[in-house]
Formats: sequence, C-alpha cells, structure tokens
Amino acid sequence: MGVWQLLMVGGVMLLGLLGVLVPGVPGPWLVWAAMLWWSLHVKTGLAWALLVGSTGVLLLTQVVVWLLPPRRLRGVGITRRMAVFAGAGALLGFFLVPVVGAVPGFIGGIYGSERIRLGGHGPAKAATQAVMRAAGTSVLVELFACLLVVGAWMGAVMWG
Repeated sequence: MGVWQLLMVGGVMLLGLLGVLVPGVPGPWLVWAAMLWWSLHVKTGLAWALLVGSTGVLLLTQVVVWLLPPRRLRGVGITRRMAVFAGAGALLGFFLVPVVGAVPGFIGGIYGSERIRLGGHGPAKAATQAVMRAAGTSVLVELFACLLVVGAWMGAVMWG
C-alpha cells in the first residue's frame, strides 16, 4: 500500500476522531470505514483480524453508549474550545500513557478549558463534573474506542 493511501486512511481516521467530538458526525463509523478500506486493500491476516476486532469494539461501544443516560447538551455550557481541549487532552494522554491515558487526558482537557474560562479551581471542578454527567461519559466511551482502533491500526502499519 502506498504512502498516499496510508495518509488518506489516516486522514479519514483523524476525521472520525474529530467527528466523535462534534454532535451529529458519525465519528466511529468513519474510523470503521477507514479500517475496512485499509483491510480490503492490504489483505493480510493482521488486517482482517484488525477489521474484525475493530468491528467488535465499535459495536460494543454503540451498545454501551445506548445504555448510558442520554446526552443533555443544553444548559451545560459545552463549547467548541472545550471540545478541542478535551480531544487534544485525550489524544495526548493516549500516547503519553499508552491507551489508558486517554481518560485522564479527556477529563483534564475539559478541566483546563473550564479553568481558563472560569478562573478558579472550585468552579472549574464543578463545571467539569456537570459536563461529564451531561455528555462527557458517552463521548469519552466513543472517543476511547476510536482511539483504540486508530492505535491498533497505527501499530499494524508501523509493525507490518
């Protein structure tokens, strides 16, 4: 597979990761579609195993998100800056502390955004808790699953 094709698959996966943070964009499905396209072109045992694994992870994620309380975005104060901070924190945490670092990175990104906006620890902590109760948990579950899939794909590309 050529470099341009790998960059295209990686770009679609990145769009999927960003899509998790934007309401209405099917982020996990973009990540899965990129994995499907890559698997159909590479045609190795590892590629098929990653496709099956990512399909299972993303389907399980949809069930978990469905079981969580519905997202209540109105009145919580979720902003684009907060989404950017949360996404950047999750991505940074995912690579600094492999895999499990995405969770504290996501929450830390929300806290950092609120600390800048509100100016103090107490109000920022309360706002972070409100955001996590309202929508953060379901977004975090989807983002974590997509990061797992993208991380596995990156490992396969570097390894193979």
